[in-house]
Amino acid sequence: MTPQHERDIEVRCPLHGFVTVRDWEREIINHPAYQRLKRIRQLALTDQVYPGAMHTRFEHSLGVMHVASEMFDAITKNSKQFLINKIGFNDDALKRDRVLVRLTALLHDLGHSPFSHASEELFPKQGKVQLEHEDYSAEIIRRTLRDVINSHPDSDNYQIKADDVASLLDGKLTNRSLIWRDLVTGQLDADRIDYLLRDSLHAGVDYGRFDWRRLIRCLVFVQTNEGTGPRIGLMQGGLHAAEGLVLARYFMFTQVYFHKTREAFNCHLKGALKEILPDGKFPTLEGDGLEEYLKWDDWRVLGELAADHAGDHGRRIRDRDHYRMIYQTPEVPTPADKERFAAIRDKLGDLVMHDARSGKAWYKLSEDQDIPILSENPDARVLPLSEHSAAVKGLKQTDTMMLYCLRENKTEAEQIILNME
Repeated sequence: MTPQHERDIEVRCPLHGFVTVRDWEREIINHPAYQRLKRIRQLALTDQVYPGAMHTRFEHSLGVMHVASEMFDAITKNSKQFLINKIGFNDDALKRDRVLVRLTALLHDLGHSPFSHASEELFPKQGKVQLEHEDYSAEIIRRTLRDVINSHPDSDNYQIKADDVASLLDGKLTNRSLIWRDLVTGQLDADRIDYLLRDSLHAGVDYGRFDWRRLIRCLVFVQTNEGTGPRIGLMQGGLHAAEGLVLARYFMFTQVYFHKTREAFNCHLKGALKEILPDGKFPTLEGDGLEEYLKWDDWRVLGELAADHAGDHGRRIRDRDHYRMIYQTPEVPTPADKERFAAIRDKLGDLVMHDARSGKAWYKLSEDQDIPILSENPDARVLPLSEHSAAVKGLKQTDTMMLYCLRENKTEAEQIILNME
């Protein structure tokens, strides 16, 4: 393999310091479909609450590539003999897959819609299949970026094509390289590590911080007890760092991602997009749909809002005249809490303009997703994180429910609730 490194550059990153970008990656980054990520905010309208949260999917994707590389290097160091003797890798194959992982991490978010997750409810169905942003990402790689990926000399040097990258991302890869998929999509992936740290940094909060460097140093391949093949796990020394990751996700969701005011703006954003988009939905992947989809970004939506083409919801975003939260349940509501919520909603009637529900599970306890931990004991048993950690096992799904009304009706609505005591 003779990779092309003549035009490698280093990009400054407020989180990671410097991110190295190889020549092949640089050509992909310069493609218009990738430059679009500079016009897709990572946290939608969260800047209405945390003014610094103006970062985009562009810098996050560079960060994920950087973190995925560090994860790959750590796991190949810690599990070198396993990869060679059990999986059949050699040094050239590992070098090739490192490049594949970097490209997949770099391109994992290509398919995000304007304002990221806030608008995902407006993805259409294609036939009977509900499309998600991951479907758009894979198709952009296979179709829009095919030439820029396949025509570079390193495509032949490493025997990596656009289909290989897309198939690692969507799980359709049929060869041994699929074992790396957990590095870009899983409970212990580069995406999660970067977004928690980056979102925390730009929001100006500490909730998303954890010992991610320790976590990476402890990565290892393990053979789990359920016999489903090798999985990426942790040596026992990374146990508490893994707890920190799970808890950071919980804190960031409750304090940032599901903040009451952010949720109000999410509601207005979806309402505005329904006014702007043809038939209230994003284009499908059929025909010219993908090309049309790539024309949608935050700038275009904000232009429609500024031109007063987005109805009442657009005006409320523009004037910061958002719905006000008037009632919420505890994070883990009891049946009595849920009954009271329903009663209040019925009593308020038309005063209620929006209701929201978190319904968020912080950690998947299923046998095939629970992070495996390799014991330091002589028997080297592999047990799931939830069996090692009381904190993780006891972290219940949150199901906060909130009611919203117009700003001018807030006092009236609150008085009705007080009279129900």
